[in-house]
Amino acid sequence: MLPDRQPRVQPVGRPPESPSALVLVLHGGRSQGFGRAHRMRLAYRRMLPFARTLAEAGGNRGLAVWMVRYRYRGWNGPRLDAKHDAAWAIGEAARRHPGAPVVLLGHSMGGRAALHAAGHPAVRAVCALAPWLDGSDPVEQLAGRSLLIAHGDRERMTDPAESYAYALRAKRVTDRVCRFDVLGDGHAMLRRARDWNSLVRRFVLGELGIEPVDPEIARAMERPAPAGLRTELSGEHR
Repeated sequence: MLPDRQPRVQPVGRPPESPSALVLVLHGGRSQGFGRAHRMRLAYRRMLPFARTLAEAGGNRGLAVWMVRYRYRGWNGPRLDAKHDAAWAIGEAARRHPGAPVVLLGHSMGGRAALHAAGHPAVRAVCALAPWLDGSDPVEQLAGRSLLIAHGDRERMTDPAESYAYALRAKRVTDRVCRFDVLGDGHAMLRRARDWNSLVRRFVLGELGIEPVDPEIARAMERPAPAGLRTELSGEHR
Protein backbone atom coordinates (compact mmCIF):
# COMPACT_ATOMS: atom_id res chain seq x y z
CA MET A 1 0.00 0.00 0.00
CA LEU A 2 1.31 3.45 -0.92
CA PRO A 3 1.95 5.97 1.84
CA ASP A 4 -0.89 8.44 2.34
CA ARG A 5 0.61 11.80 1.41
CA GLN A 6 -0.74 15.13 0.30
CA PRO A 7 0.84 17.53 -2.18
CA ARG A 8 1.90 20.88 -0.77
CA VAL A 9 2.86 24.35 -1.90
CA GLN A 10 5.72 26.37 -0.46
CA PRO A 11 5.65 30.17 -0.94
CA VAL A 12 8.94 31.70 -2.05
CA GLY A 13 10.19 35.01 -0.68
CA ARG A 14 7.66 37.34 0.91
CA PRO A 15 4.44 36.85 -1.04
CA PRO A 16 1.85 39.64 -1.07
CA GLU A 17 -1.13 39.12 1.21
CA SER A 18 -3.57 39.42 -1.70
CA PRO A 19 -1.65 38.47 -4.85
CA SER A 20 -2.92 39.62 -8.21
CA ALA A 21 -1.16 36.70 -9.98
CA LEU A 22 0.62 33.46 -9.13
CA VAL A 23 3.39 31.30 -10.55
CA LEU A 24 3.43 27.61 -9.68
CA VAL A 25 6.89 26.05 -10.02
CA LEU A 26 6.97 22.33 -10.80
CA HIS A 27 10.30 20.54 -10.47
CA GLY A 28 11.50 17.40 -12.19
CA GLY A 29 11.34 13.81 -11.03
CA ARG A 30 11.46 10.27 -12.36
CA SER A 31 9.40 8.21 -14.74
CA GLN A 32 8.69 5.77 -11.89
CA GLY A 33 9.05 6.17 -8.14
CA PHE A 34 6.98 6.37 -4.99
CA GLY A 35 9.70 7.79 -2.76
CA ARG A 36 9.14 11.13 -1.09
CA ALA A 37 9.73 14.28 -3.12
CA HIS A 38 11.35 16.70 -0.69
CA ARG A 39 13.20 20.00 -0.75
CA MET A 40 16.69 18.56 -0.45
CA ARG A 41 16.56 16.68 -3.73
CA LEU A 42 18.43 18.20 -6.66
CA ALA A 43 15.35 18.36 -8.88
CA TYR A 44 13.61 20.66 -6.39
CA ARG A 45 16.68 22.79 -5.70
CA ARG A 46 17.33 23.25 -9.44
CA MET A 47 14.15 25.31 -9.74
CA LEU A 48 14.72 27.52 -6.72
CA PRO A 49 16.78 30.15 -8.61
CA PHE A 50 13.93 30.62 -11.07
CA ALA A 51 11.39 30.90 -8.27
CA ARG A 52 13.51 33.39 -6.34
CA THR A 53 14.12 35.56 -9.40
CA LEU A 54 10.40 35.77 -10.09
CA ALA A 55 9.57 36.48 -6.46
CA GLU A 56 12.15 39.27 -6.31
CA ALA A 57 11.06 40.78 -9.62
CA GLY A 58 7.31 40.61 -9.04
CA GLY A 59 6.69 40.28 -5.33
CA ASN A 60 6.21 44.00 -4.77
CA ARG A 61 3.91 44.13 -7.80
CA GLY A 62 1.41 41.54 -6.63
CA LEU A 63 3.07 38.30 -7.78
CA ALA A 64 3.15 35.24 -5.53
CA VAL A 65 5.45 32.32 -6.37
CA TRP A 66 4.79 28.83 -5.02
CA MET A 67 7.01 25.78 -5.24
CA VAL A 68 4.89 22.64 -5.60
CA ARG A 69 5.80 19.63 -3.48
CA TYR A 70 4.66 16.36 -5.05
CA ARG A 71 3.45 13.35 -3.13
CA TYR A 72 5.85 11.06 -4.98
CA ARG A 73 8.99 11.45 -7.06
CA GLY A 74 7.59 9.63 -10.09
CA TRP A 75 5.15 10.25 -12.92
CA ASN A 76 4.21 6.62 -12.49
CA GLY A 77 2.71 5.67 -15.82
CA PRO A 78 -1.05 5.87 -16.13
CA ARG A 79 -1.34 7.25 -12.58
CA LEU A 80 0.02 10.64 -13.77
CA ASP A 81 0.82 11.52 -10.17
CA ALA A 82 2.67 14.77 -10.88
CA LYS A 83 -0.12 15.97 -13.18
CA HIS A 84 -2.69 15.45 -10.43
CA ASP A 85 -0.50 17.24 -7.91
CA ALA A 86 -0.13 20.17 -10.30
CA ALA A 87 -3.89 20.25 -10.81
CA TRP A 88 -4.39 20.26 -7.03
CA ALA A 89 -1.99 23.20 -6.67
CA ILE A 90 -3.81 25.17 -9.37
CA GLY A 91 -7.07 24.48 -7.58
CA GLU A 92 -5.54 25.75 -4.33
CA ALA A 93 -4.41 28.94 -6.05
CA ALA A 94 -7.90 29.49 -7.46
CA ARG A 95 -9.53 28.74 -4.11
CA ARG A 96 -7.29 31.02 -2.07
CA HIS A 97 -7.09 33.83 -4.63
CA PRO A 98 -10.14 33.77 -6.89
CA GLY A 99 -9.66 35.48 -10.21
CA ALA A 100 -5.87 35.67 -10.02
CA PRO A 101 -4.22 34.36 -13.23
CA VAL A 102 -1.74 31.51 -12.90
CA VAL A 103 1.41 30.75 -14.88
CA LEU A 104 2.86 27.25 -14.71
CA LEU A 105 6.65 26.87 -14.80
CA GLY A 106 7.99 23.32 -15.01
CA HIS A 107 11.24 21.49 -15.71
CA SER A 108 11.54 17.97 -17.13
CA MET A 109 8.76 15.91 -15.50
CA GLY A 110 7.46 19.15 -14.05
CA GLY A 111 7.20 20.57 -17.57
CA ARG A 112 5.08 17.59 -18.55
CA ALA A 113 2.90 18.04 -15.48
CA ALA A 114 2.44 21.74 -16.28
CA LEU A 115 1.40 21.00 -19.86
CA HIS A 116 -1.08 18.32 -18.82
CA ALA A 117 -2.66 20.48 -16.09
CA ALA A 118 -2.95 23.66 -18.19
CA GLY A 119 -6.66 23.28 -18.91
CA HIS A 120 -7.77 24.85 -15.62
CA PRO A 121 -9.55 28.17 -16.28
CA ALA A 122 -7.11 30.04 -14.02
CA VAL A 123 -4.07 29.12 -16.15
CA ARG A 124 -2.93 31.86 -18.52
CA ALA A 125 0.43 30.53 -19.70
CA VAL A 126 2.86 27.61 -19.46
CA CYS A 127 6.66 27.71 -19.50
CA ALA A 128 8.17 24.25 -20.01
CA LEU A 129 11.96 23.85 -19.65
CA ALA A 130 13.46 20.69 -21.16
CA PRO A 131 10.09 18.96 -20.81
CA TRP A 132 9.95 15.18 -20.73
CA LEU A 133 7.53 14.21 -23.52
CA ASP A 134 6.97 11.07 -25.56
CA GLY A 135 4.46 11.88 -28.30
CA SER A 136 1.41 10.81 -26.32
CA ASP A 137 0.89 14.10 -24.48
CA PRO A 138 -2.30 16.06 -25.27
CA VAL A 139 -2.41 19.65 -26.55
CA GLU A 140 -6.14 20.47 -26.53
CA GLN A 141 -5.95 21.85 -22.98
CA LEU A 142 -3.62 24.62 -24.21
CA ALA A 143 -6.33 26.39 -26.21
CA GLY A 144 -6.37 30.06 -25.24
CA ARG A 145 -3.05 29.80 -23.36
CA SER A 146 0.44 31.02 -24.18
CA LEU A 147 3.22 28.44 -24.34
CA LEU A 148 6.98 28.80 -24.22
CA ILE A 149 9.25 25.74 -24.47
CA ALA A 150 13.04 25.87 -24.13
CA HIS A 151 15.43 22.98 -24.68
CA GLY A 152 19.22 22.70 -24.66
CA ASP A 153 21.00 21.18 -27.66
CA ARG A 154 23.28 19.15 -25.38
CA GLU A 155 20.35 17.42 -23.72
CA ARG A 156 20.86 13.83 -22.57
CA MET A 157 17.83 13.24 -20.34
CA THR A 158 14.85 14.43 -22.39
CA ASP A 159 14.38 14.67 -26.15
CA PRO A 160 14.44 18.10 -27.88
CA ALA A 161 12.86 16.52 -30.95
CA GLU A 162 9.83 15.56 -28.85
CA SER A 163 9.41 19.08 -27.49
CA TYR A 164 9.62 20.45 -31.04
CA ALA A 165 6.98 17.98 -32.23
CA TYR A 166 4.80 18.92 -29.27
CA ALA A 167 5.14 22.63 -30.07
CA LEU A 168 4.07 21.93 -33.67
CA ARG A 169 0.96 20.17 -32.43
CA ALA A 170 0.24 22.92 -29.91
CA LYS A 171 0.24 25.45 -32.75
CA ARG A 172 -2.98 23.81 -33.95
CA VAL A 173 -4.88 24.90 -30.82
CA THR A 174 -3.18 28.20 -29.92
CA ASP A 175 -1.19 30.65 -32.01
CA ARG A 176 0.76 31.86 -28.98
CA VAL A 177 3.51 29.25 -29.05
CA CYS A 178 7.26 29.67 -29.21
CA ARG A 179 10.19 27.39 -28.59
CA PHE A 180 13.84 28.26 -27.97
CA ASP A 181 16.99 26.23 -28.59
CA VAL A 182 19.48 26.94 -25.81
CA LEU A 183 22.75 26.24 -27.59
CA GLY A 184 25.59 24.86 -25.53
CA ASP A 185 23.53 23.69 -22.57
CA GLY A 186 21.93 20.51 -21.31
CA HIS A 187 19.39 19.22 -18.83
CA ALA A 188 20.88 20.85 -15.74
CA MET A 189 20.62 24.35 -17.28
CA LEU A 190 23.93 25.38 -15.70
CA ARG A 191 26.20 26.55 -18.53
CA ARG A 192 23.82 29.33 -19.52
CA ALA A 193 21.97 29.71 -16.24
CA ARG A 194 21.59 33.49 -16.61
CA ASP A 195 20.03 33.12 -20.04
CA TRP A 196 17.55 30.46 -18.93
CA ASN A 197 16.62 32.61 -15.93
CA SER A 198 16.23 35.75 -18.01
CA LEU A 199 14.02 33.97 -20.55
CA VAL A 200 11.71 32.66 -17.83
CA ARG A 201 11.47 36.03 -16.10
CA ARG A 202 10.73 37.90 -19.33
CA PHE A 203 8.06 35.41 -20.42
CA VAL A 204 6.27 35.13 -17.08
CA LEU A 205 6.23 38.82 -16.23
CA GLY A 206 5.26 39.74 -19.77
CA GLU A 207 2.36 37.29 -19.90
CA LEU A 208 1.04 38.57 -16.59
CA GLY A 209 1.34 42.21 -17.62
CA ILE A 210 3.79 42.99 -14.83
CA GLU A 211 6.37 44.04 -17.40
CA PRO A 212 6.03 44.86 -21.12
CA VAL A 213 5.96 41.91 -23.49
CA ASP A 214 9.55 40.98 -24.34
CA PRO A 215 10.49 41.71 -28.00
CA GLU A 216 12.54 38.53 -28.48
CA ILE A 217 9.69 36.36 -27.24
CA ALA A 218 7.10 38.36 -29.19
CA ARG A 219 9.05 37.88 -32.43
CA ALA A 220 9.30 34.14 -31.83
CA MET A 221 5.54 33.98 -31.16
CA GLU A 222 4.82 35.81 -34.41
CA ARG A 223 7.10 33.76 -36.65
CA PRO A 224 5.40 30.81 -38.37
CA ALA A 225 6.55 27.26 -37.79
CA PRO A 226 9.15 25.96 -37.96
CA ALA A 227 11.14 29.19 -37.52
CA GLY A 228 9.35 30.35 -34.38
CA LEU A 229 9.82 26.93 -32.81
CA ARG A 230 13.56 26.77 -33.45
CA THR A 231 14.64 30.19 -32.24
CA GLU A 232 18.17 30.32 -30.87
CA LEU A 233 18.11 31.92 -27.43
CA SER A 234 20.20 35.06 -27.42
CA GLY A 235 22.59 35.88 -24.62
CA GLU A 236 26.25 36.18 -23.73
CA HIS A 237 26.59 32.68 -22.25
CA ARG A 238 27.12 30.22 -25.10
